Parts: sequence; C-alpha cells; structure tokens
Amino acid sequence: MGKADLHLHSRASDGLASIEQLLEYVEHCTDLDVIAVTDHEDVRGGLRAQELAARRGYRFEVIPGAEVTTLQGHVLALFIERDPPSFRGVEFTLGMIHDAGGLAIAPHPLSWLTRSIGERTLNTLAERSEAGVGFDAIEVANASPAGRRTAQRAARLNAERWGLATVGSSDAHHLEHVGAGWTEFPGRSAADLRAALLSGTTRGAMLPAAKAVPAGRAALGLAWGYTATPRKALQMARRWR
Repeated sequence: MGKADLHLHSRASDGLASIEQLLEYVEHCTDLDVIAVTDHEDVRGGLRAQELAARRGYRFEVIPGAEVTTLQGHVLALFIERDPPSFRGVEFTLGMIHDAGGLAIAPHPLSWLTRSIGERTLNTLAERSEAGVGFDAIEVANASPAGRRTAQRAARLNAERWGLATVGSSDAHHLEHVGAGWTEFPGRSAADLRAALLSGTTRGAMLPAAKAVPAGRAALGLAWGYTATPRKALQMARRWR
C-alpha cells in the first residue's frame, strides 16, 4: 500500500515553509510516496513542486492542487493546472474542477473552526445525479485542530449517507506536521492514487496527536493563515486589471 498526504500548504499561501524546504522535508523525514501541494486559491506552488521534484529525482511524486474557497466552504482540487475561480457556488466549482480533469475532495468537513463544507451541502450533493457535480472523496482524517474535532462524525455520516472515497491528510502549515495525516492506497504512484480515489479503495488515517511547534511560530502561522485568502483575492484582482 502506498502512502500519500493530500493537503499541504507552502509559503505561497499560509504555510511557513518554502516549496524547496517542503520537498526536502518529505524526502528525508517522511515515508510518503505521493504528496499534494494545495495552497489557497493558487496552483502555482503545486506546479512548481511537481516540476522541482521531478527535476531533482525525489523518490516521491507531487500532485498539483489548490484549496479553493467556495460560498459553502473549502474544496481541495487535485490534478489541476489552472486555478478554479474562488467565491463561487460549490456546485459550479466542482463542475470546473471535473471539466479540467481534476478530482475534488471535501477537506475538514463539518468543521466550524474554518471554512468547511457542511452536512446539508453534502446531503444535497449526494442526492444529485448530475455527472461531475459531486465530491470524489472526503477527508475523514484531517490532522489539524479543525479537522480532528469533526472527524468521527464525518466518517460516520459518510458511511451512512454519502459513500465517498475516504482520505486522510495533515493539512500541514508547519514542516513538523507533514505526514501527521495520510491516505493509504493500492500502488505507489500518483496515477495509482487517482485510480484508487475513483474506485473507492483509499483509506484515511492520522496520528493520535500532531507534534508541538513553538508558540510564537504557531501564532505567526495562524495570523499568516487568516490573511491567505484575502491576499490571494487581491492578487487575482490585480492580474485582471
């Protein structure tokens, strides 16, 4: 079984590590086979990580992605090369991701500590039959404080109602947290992972507790995180001037 962390942040959004530092940490301090770099509203960090990992011959593969803000909460977009538009309805965003050949995951579902897809939205999407308008997987093991609080309930409701493939991720903003949550899947490659997500043969897991980081750095990470989406929105507005 392969091991993947599908929800990582870099300095390009609200993580505190550069892409280079993140890749070096994964290479030398984890046993991950696949990672996804999912900066807020911006796939450029993931594309940079994918290119750099291949050029340097790292033993793991990188999936480019982004954590997209919708009107109903955050959505992880994987296997994309362009930024889906932010602040749209979740159904519109899911359609855009699938039209671009990507896959969509509900991160830290049901959590009230960060922008998250809620129970009512997941119920509505599960009842829809329109192709492409739905999630491909759901995080039932998100190692962040926001994800841990609702993980068990999300897993129970998914088993009872939604039937989505299950994944685990660290949602790491600090290097020490990379790999604290992970997805197990048959195979070792990014292509194997994609196939496993589509066939529902993934499994999410996480450590009982994440490593502690210094209080000052933790506070800096929170402050940097709260400004991530506004900063990206301002950058996007400037691009279209």
